[in-house]
Amino acid sequence: MKNHFIIWVFFLACTTIAAQTKKWSLQDCVNHALENNITVKKGENNLLSMEQDVIASKGSFLPYVGANLSQSLSLGQSELFPGNFVDRTFHSTNASISVSQTVFNGYRNLNAYKQAKLSLESNKLGLDKIKDDISLFVVNAYLNVLFNKENLQVAKAQYEFSIQQLEQVKNLVNAGAQPRANIYDAEATLSKDEQSLTIAENSLNLSLLSLSQLLQVSYEGFDVEVINIISPSEGLLYKEIAPVLNYALENRVEIKVAEKNIEIASLSTELSKGGYLPTVSLGYGFNSGANFSNLINSNSFFEQINENKGHSLSLSVNIPIFTRFQNKTAVEKSKIQEDNSQLDLEQAKLDLESNIQQAYTDAHAALKAFSAAKKSLASQELAFENSKERFNIGSMTSFDLEQARIRLINAQSSLINAKYDFVFKTKVLDFYMGKSLTN
Repeated sequence: MKNHFIIWVFFLACTTIAAQTKKWSLQDCVNHALENNITVKKGENNLLSMEQDVIASKGSFLPYVGANLSQSLSLGQSELFPGNFVDRTFHSTNASISVSQTVFNGYRNLNAYKQAKLSLESNKLGLDKIKDDISLFVVNAYLNVLFNKENLQVAKAQYEFSIQQLEQVKNLVNAGAQPRANIYDAEATLSKDEQSLTIAENSLNLSLLSLSQLLQVSYEGFDVEVINIISPSEGLLYKEIAPVLNYALENRVEIKVAEKNIEIASLSTELSKGGYLPTVSLGYGFNSGANFSNLINSNSFFEQINENKGHSLSLSVNIPIFTRFQNKTAVEKSKIQEDNSQLDLEQAKLDLESNIQQAYTDAHAALKAFSAAKKSLASQELAFENSKERFNIGSMTSFDLEQARIRLINAQSSLINAKYDFVFKTKVLDFYMGKSLTN
């Protein structure tokens, strides 16, 4: 038993360590978000509810069947002749079954069924839109983590360089090649780089926290896989905006939802017009009963049921003549809603076109910014190497060297920022083209 307990504890410990050291891929993050997001789950539950609406509307084509069973008991005195009262007990049993069927009601049942199916399809598309948005949020948060990881590497490299620089300055001072004041400058630089390293670590932790909260997972031990982000190039851009616009206008979910809403509004108008038409219904009923009293001799229960059975048939035609303007106003309001749905479609197209134009412009601007940042970094690296050589031979002060190093750090940060900004902007364009965001 002791050995079994030790094995079990070891197994739990290994499982815990594996869970803490797991690194999430971008696909893992997106899948987890879509499976566990509360908004998605509520949307899925809403679809289940709307499926029941479709079943209910389909059931309106079927006949209604109902049954009724009653039993009554009466106790008390009853006057048989003037002044002659007797105790009387009376039992009454009645049973009936009825069937009714709407034959025609202005096509309202048919239109309601079509509308329920369209509403279900529209909400399915709406759920797809929610999933698309969540995927885009996750990709953005994931890239932000990678951006902060790369920034942290730059901060670490600068911190390590400052340590080496401090040692070099101390050696030069001890050799009499530089004044002792340069040691204080190098120590100040090291302290500043240590602070920058702390800020970079904190930024990374905050970005990981933000992503873990978006995924609704524990932050403890949470980390992501590092993706090798290729150097941006014009090959990642769409040379023309027209293909993106055309594809989006034909395939994007928000456009399809707006088109479905127009169909739903049109069916609402047809439903309202059905109020002008007559309603025809058929009905059938079967009933029977049995009565017992202590004052008379009656046949048995089943004999009375057989003797008292009866059938009934009914035909009902309801013709609306004047409905106090209820039908008229319902039709007019439905037509107004149709117009609004058409306007919503036009607005959805305008919004989509505006968003794509903005994304296209941003992507091209991001590429230019990346190209400029890459050239700037190359220049600053060359300038910094030159500054180090001049500093080592004593022809440059430590202050000037620090200024050159700051310019290099800024150029490195600008390049990292421009790279990830461009990658995300191209992902947005891929998003509008229906491409996978995790590739």
